[in-house]
Amino acid sequence: MTHLSFRERLQQAQPILGDGAMGTLLHQHGVPITTCFDELNLTHPEQVERIHKGYLEAGSELIETNTFGANRYKLAKHGLEGKVTAINRAAVELAKRVIADSGKPAYLAGSVGPLGVRLKPFGRVKAEEARAAFGEQIKALAEAGVDVILMETFSDQMELLEALAAAREAAPDLPVICHMTFGQDDRTLLGDLPTQVARQLNEAGADVIGVNCGGGPQQLSRILQAMHQAVPAATLSAMPNAGFPESVGERMMYPATEEYFADYALTFKAIGAKVIGGCCGTTPAHIAAMRSALDNPALPLPHIQMQDPGGDDLLAVPERPTELAQRLARGQFVITVEMAPLRSFVPQKLLAAAQLLKEAGADMVNVADSPTARMRMSPWALCHFLQTRVHMETVLHFPTRGRNLLRVQGDLLAAHAMGLRNLFVVMGDPTKIGDYPEAMDNYDVAPSALIGIIKHKMNTGTDQAGNSIGQPTTFTVGCALNMFAADLDREIGTLVKKLENGADFALGQAVFEPHRIEVFHKRYREMTGEDFKLPVLMGLMPLYSIRHARFLHNEIPGVSIPDSLMERMDKAGEHAAQEGVKIAQELLRDIRGMVSGAYIIPAFGRYELVADVIDAVPVG
Repeated sequence: MTHLSFRERLQQAQPILGDGAMGTLLHQHGVPITTCFDELNLTHPEQVERIHKGYLEAGSELIETNTFGANRYKLAKHGLEGKVTAINRAAVELAKRVIADSGKPAYLAGSVGPLGVRLKPFGRVKAEEARAAFGEQIKALAEAGVDVILMETFSDQMELLEALAAAREAAPDLPVICHMTFGQDDRTLLGDLPTQVARQLNEAGADVIGVNCGGGPQQLSRILQAMHQAVPAATLSAMPNAGFPESVGERMMYPATEEYFADYALTFKAIGAKVIGGCCGTTPAHIAAMRSALDNPALPLPHIQMQDPGGDDLLAVPERPTELAQRLARGQFVITVEMAPLRSFVPQKLLAAAQLLKEAGADMVNVADSPTARMRMSPWALCHFLQTRVHMETVLHFPTRGRNLLRVQGDLLAAHAMGLRNLFVVMGDPTKIGDYPEAMDNYDVAPSALIGIIKHKMNTGTDQAGNSIGQPTTFTVGCALNMFAADLDREIGTLVKKLENGADFALGQAVFEPHRIEVFHKRYREMTGEDFKLPVLMGLMPLYSIRHARFLHNEIPGVSIPDSLMERMDKAGEHAAQEGVKIAQELLRDIRGMVSGAYIIPAFGRYELVADVIDAVPVG
């Protein structure tokens, strides 16, 4: 449909704009999530055609076939392993038909995803078996007439290299785009860095290398910078998710706005990306906004600042109640700081950071459990180190997701035996957004019910079934609370259940508009007829840069930052981190008379900035 070949088009200054999510839109249009989306090419082609048409109308000049899972291994889960060729051919034919009917020039990319099985040495599938499966799919796509092969959402670099080798054998003349997916620590599932991935893919002969899925635009721009630095001559591509997903009912919702994506289209272009698009959660509206931004020569490209590459103590059992419980009972303002365990068994850096926080005036440390479903050291271990070596009391985050009732109670007994008596009971992040999306994600008990088991069963000396556990536990139990929720009635309804089950305190969502706390109090009184009395440690998130602020506002569910603070961060320029500290200090002063404490969540592990926030404000 275009007069330039795909490789020729890559040499042009203007990036090629791809499309966005396929599965997200199919699900939004009523297709059950358990459906084999690839089979729709045969059974309901009109549903796929409608989505292709929407992206072409939005301005995409590269659309992907609906074949992400159309390999023999994934299709076998639906009994369709014998239809690999038919499904892939049908996907190409219907996409080519939509392009022809649109009258708009566009390239067609054959989408190839992971096999859905592990390769040796971490799985049972041999490299030659994987290459054969990829070759089968790629041959079908090539013979049907795609312009380029797009390999996407690979978390295992060795699997992607096998797929690339298969493409060179099955369709040697076709260009190939290779996308890796990275965790929130900017490493692949097996620990590879973007620089390593970029060098290996480039050496293996990929025409375009890049990143998709995993995170939102901010993270992918950071990874793309690292790839560019590692291989300056490589042709790059980026297709981010629309922010971090939030589970709402049975659906995953993505918060990044169209305007945010438009800004990042220019960012990716400035980094040097030649192919730009979207992944999970993106829609034709996101693509249209990116199209507008790329086509408007009056908009200046953003400046891109490149990143640098780069005890035997016996545990003493504390007297009850815990220090946290005592401080809350006395009405003393509490300062606690969140720490995320590292993907390592070495705790020294975090212990040093905790010592810094303690000297600055922090009362205790919250230790997260596998935040964003990423593999980390057990939070019990870090809590133990902090309490025995730094002598700071901790709050152990305790998600119910991924634990059955037997494990829940056994883990609670173990925590109590180690002296970990403060708990923050929460649902936890879904495994589908993390390192191991196929990991078990079930749970037997919701957070509100678990609070009841702890307070009314274990703290009285029995397990959930009424059996004696020897002596009562002495847990102080916290729950989650978002005073700024869009649906306050629903949030308060859930909170009432937690209160009835005995919650002792709450950790609040990050505050940027303190006056909204009073709005929550007013609505709580209207609904319950009582004043709200539960101690709240209000979330406080020091901003690090204008990009950090925009990221939080656009990609983190439940966080809203007012324009006035955005303007301050923007004007601060290279001093934005210091301005973020000032803003956090102001917010800390503003909330002191409204809540029982502050729960400070550092950006990028910058604990020294948290210490500055605490240092400047008397909290005694």
